[in-house]
Amino acid sequence: MTAPIPEFTHAVVTRDARGVYTLQIHDAKSLNILASAVTLSLTEAARWIAAQDDARAVVIRGTGEKAFVGGANIHEMAELDPPGARAFITRLRDLCDAVADIPVPTIARLPGFCLGAGMELAAACDIRLGSADGVFGMPEVRVGIPSVIHALLLPALIGQGRTNWLLLTGETVDAVQARDWGFLEFLCEPGGLDALVERTVAPIAASGPRAVRSQKALLRYWAESSIQAGLDRSVEAFGEAFTTDEPRRCMAPFLARKRHR
Repeated sequence: MTAPIPEFTHAVVTRDARGVYTLQIHDAKSLNILASAVTLSLTEAARWIAAQDDARAVVIRGTGEKAFVGGANIHEMAELDPPGARAFITRLRDLCDAVADIPVPTIARLPGFCLGAGMELAAACDIRLGSADGVFGMPEVRVGIPSVIHALLLPALIGQGRTNWLLLTGETVDAVQARDWGFLEFLCEPGGLDALVERTVAPIAASGPRAVRSQKALLRYWAESSIQAGLDRSVEAFGEAFTTDEPRRCMAPFLARKRHR
């Protein structure tokens, strides 16, 4: 039985019949700016989705097509003292961690601007899909602060030198460059993002749900472990897959087709 979806102040959560959830930033200015109240609401929503057993995939998106996230709230940051700054950035860290901890695949839907905290939030997702009008960058040094928290994921995604260029210059790149660097998996024309997202979501939702969750957990473990530890964990995960009938059920159609050739 699926749980009723709560209301969140700055997030709208929806769910389709397949168990594909959408987490949409709500009421956060035209560029989906991450003020602390918005960040806290999104974190609460992400943690709620993570606890849903019926979840198969999660699409993270902003409201509208101008931006995924245009950055953190500069008006709020301008008034911070050191303790307040640590609290502010910890809230953003908690949001990115909450998204990364969702046990099913997370897909970032990225139109328009994806800057600063937006690029960090997107980096915390498993798959990033963008439109050709996208603008990507880490402009924090331009306003007197370093890029921190989940910017540390960027070297593994795009390479150390490219990360150095983004973070040290504060310059932006277009969507084609972001794709060529490896930040975006796929790119589409403006207006085509929903179809592009569906092309990714559909095969995930059609796959074995336990297998997908196990695969995501393995991917995270591999990223943080030694090769030997990753191989050991892989053997255990493969064995655990056969504790239910999911492999048999998912393999049956393939075996049936082979018998009828």
